[in-house]
Amino acid sequence: MTGPALPMDLLIVEDDRDFRETAAQWMTRKGHHVEQAENAQEALNHCARKHFDVAIVDMNLPGLSGLELLQQIRDENIDTEVIILTGEATVENAVQAMKLGACDYLTKPFPLAEVEQRCRMAWERGRLQKENRQLRALLERNRPATRIVGESAGMKELFRLIERVGPTDKAILIQGESGTGKELVARAIQQCSHRADRPFVTVNCAALPEQLVESELFGHEKGSFTGATATKPGLFEVADGGTLFVDEIGELPGALQPKLLRVLEDGSLRRVGSHRERRVNVRIIAATNRDMEEEIAVGRFREDLYYRINVMSLVLPPLRERRDDIPLLIEHFLEAGWQIEPDARQALLTYDWPGNVRQLINAIERATIMADDKLITLDDLPHEVVRAGSSGTHAPLASPVQEDICKLEDIESAHILQVLKQEKGNKARAARALGIHRRKLYRLIERYNIQWNGD
Repeated sequence: MTGPALPMDLLIVEDDRDFRETAAQWMTRKGHHVEQAENAQEALNHCARKHFDVAIVDMNLPGLSGLELLQQIRDENIDTEVIILTGEATVENAVQAMKLGACDYLTKPFPLAEVEQRCRMAWERGRLQKENRQLRALLERNRPATRIVGESAGMKELFRLIERVGPTDKAILIQGESGTGKELVARAIQQCSHRADRPFVTVNCAALPEQLVESELFGHEKGSFTGATATKPGLFEVADGGTLFVDEIGELPGALQPKLLRVLEDGSLRRVGSHRERRVNVRIIAATNRDMEEEIAVGRFREDLYYRINVMSLVLPPLRERRDDIPLLIEHFLEAGWQIEPDARQALLTYDWPGNVRQLINAIERATIMADDKLITLDDLPHEVVRAGSSGTHAPLASPVQEDICKLEDIESAHILQVLKQEKGNKARAARALGIHRRKLYRLIERYNIQWNGD
């Protein structure tokens, strides 16, 4: 069962006052929002301040004709569907109107019910075209979502909150250190909502030059600034009906914060270089790794905007506070068939991971590039991971180590140097004598800073 038809924003452009007012009154009684214009210039003035779903335009207007008005609407990239009306239908006029971008062509007289039906069809056509543009933009901008991995108590609580807030339409603020997976959580929230099949668009405020953030969010008109060679809709328009994920919102320039607040309050925005109001229906999910209360205290972030985006707050725990999840994450990101030596696995488990899950992923990817025969060893891990593991700060030994006992790495370094001397610096023969691949020998030489000058 379908619900009631949604009201449309209509513009009637007709110099016949009786017909114009009769049509406007009839459409208004049907629940639509109607503006009137008796000539092309008045119609353009209306379009400059408001977006219309459909414009009903008489072909024979005083001054600029209906076809000239249609041409100007298209030249200015006004995304309003246009229906041309005429009292004298000719094939040539109909073909010309369609070529200029009219979506329909009606010959007087006609029932007003038919005009409403044609307007409804035109609006649906425009909406579908907009959705297609949104989907194309999404394919270009976004990667598919990745499953959130975790069974620790902190992650179970996070999953519970995602299921609770997802079905609502409230603004969400996700807080957590860099690399904790804030975008994945935002995608999970969207998948739990009634907007799951609608656009999910992302923007990182820290990744854009300050002068481009406004254009990226709200769009711009052609010629509105140097380099604006074409009209471009902003991400709010691309996300219309769906979700906009604003990452690093703490980096949003102060001058744009009132504009974002206005969109959150009433759904209205203006493109850069335009005076026309546009309305969007977008759910905002924001994320930050900053202390927002401190940002407010020092005047870098508006308090009223903070309360708008922080209707519900989710805090992501850092990886060092959920070490029980590290083995799951390793298995999730490691390709099938790969093995990890016990000492390498222990180093991964005991490292603090200041870069969180993102750093762990990078470490695993690096190890698979450096390792031989699908076996990851300590030598394949980043130096900072190995150093932390060998320092004993996270995995204390069962008994104290005496100061006069040599470290294993010192013995290994001395042995490699001795073999290099025996093979007179020939690294291929030295690698064979050591029973390792030549590439691994190069990594060990670099790691231990082994110097041999032929003496």
